[in-house]
Amino acid sequence: MPNSRSSGDGSAFDAEAFPPLQPWDDHNQRLRLHTHPGDWSNPKPADRYNLVVIGGGTAGLVTAAGAAGLGARVALVEKHLLGGDCLNVGCVPSKALIRAARAAAGVREAAAFGVRVEGEVRVDFGAVMERMRRLRADISPHDSAARFRDLGVDVFLGAGRFVGPDKINVGGQTLHFAKAVIATGARAAAPAIPGLADVPYLTHETVFSLTELPGRLGIIGAGPIGCEMAQCFARFGAEVFLVESANGILPREERDAAQVVRTALLRDGVRILSDGRNLQLSRTGDGVRLQFKQQASSQEVIVDRLLVAAGRAPNVEGLGLEAAGVQFGHKGVEVNDRLQTSHPRIYACGDICSAYQFTHAADFLARIVIQNALFKGRARASSLLIPWCTYTSPEIAHVGLYPQEAEAKGIALDTFTQELRTVDRAILDGETEGFVRIHVRRGTDRIVGATVVASHAGDLISELTLAMKGGLGLKTIGATIHPYPTQAEAIRRIGDQYGRTRLTPMVQGLFRKWLAWQRA
Repeated sequence: MPNSRSSGDGSAFDAEAFPPLQPWDDHNQRLRLHTHPGDWSNPKPADRYNLVVIGGGTAGLVTAAGAAGLGARVALVEKHLLGGDCLNVGCVPSKALIRAARAAAGVREAAAFGVRVEGEVRVDFGAVMERMRRLRADISPHDSAARFRDLGVDVFLGAGRFVGPDKINVGGQTLHFAKAVIATGARAAAPAIPGLADVPYLTHETVFSLTELPGRLGIIGAGPIGCEMAQCFARFGAEVFLVESANGILPREERDAAQVVRTALLRDGVRILSDGRNLQLSRTGDGVRLQFKQQASSQEVIVDRLLVAAGRAPNVEGLGLEAAGVQFGHKGVEVNDRLQTSHPRIYACGDICSAYQFTHAADFLARIVIQNALFKGRARASSLLIPWCTYTSPEIAHVGLYPQEAEAKGIALDTFTQELRTVDRAILDGETEGFVRIHVRRGTDRIVGATVVASHAGDLISELTLAMKGGLGLKTIGATIHPYPTQAEAIRRIGDQYGRTRLTPMVQGLFRKWLAWQRA
């Protein structure tokens, strides 16, 4: 199959120029077949659409499918691969690698469970990446052009551009709309690091095209992507150097929660280089040199490959936003709480306008857009309760307010923490690092925030998110029967902790008198 074919709008789509399609094997050809088929013919536009959506990532796909399902006439425009970051260069490929890395770690740690593995544990990195590409291609039909066509959406493959306040041009055709949605997302951006422009580097958009394991991998950025990939590649056998910020790894998380992950990264062999503010980069004959100051001394490391996992930029270029009267800035398209842009009939959702750059956030922001754009709804983005998770081992998950945010809002807290080292299932699983922490309004059981550090924290946080969304407090959680043994028992135990705070000295005195009276 040739690497370059028509995109349906007359332009060439070069597989070699778009990172997710390297290498050009059967799996990536299947991915391309579903998400940007080379023989696709754009349909004849309708006279006028209820909704035209620019961008075929999660936000755009959910908007288009939801609106069409409600009877709207919808057009969807995408210039690259349908599925966006999540399918192609984000959630799907990264979690496939994380699962493989966890398997490798499990084999290495098997002796602790009485399981003997003879010989050296070696990772076939090429097979790991081939599995990732296969699974990504297996999932891609859900985001395919054919599926959305069958849902009643007019799918246009090509670059969309506003050419007026109520029309968009794509491939020489004009789409007239009553309402439009901008869902073009964001991309990796290079931070201002001395020497970065002069060295080759990977981003989260290109790292999944690797076919050979780097012997030495440098990673700039110790946020979720940087920490996940650092642990993955260290478990695969690479020597990994992770450059953290002045505030440490995962700077947004509570410090003792991040420290648990830091300890796990160090145990897996990741070398953490402090304070990336002093970093300088240069090219060498052997790779890339990282020079930095650590503890008042100058040091340097040479790596074979460099991954930059810091910095994002909104995809606003080439959209003709000025022609539509849509205001935007360095953070993306400007919207109000109802996701309406400065043009009252144009909305935006997803990474192009949201501080919460998660697939699940894009999904629910899209639902708000459908309500407000098509049905004059009054739904607000600020009403969403958005949990998130960093998929290291152990994971960190959070929902609601952090203590510093509560303090800034003048909300006094009571905090309850349950360490996993005293939870039976965690002990039996050998996963005692971590805790469940719940913050409530002082003097009440109303949950305002929670952090979970555990092997499956991303699953555990959902119980607390549901409780917050449903207005259920720690009293209800403590009265909810959980199967034994599970790690979720840590959540119920916090309900018990809260219950014990209600047993004041006065209440205890009344109980004693009552029980003494019964003995009389």
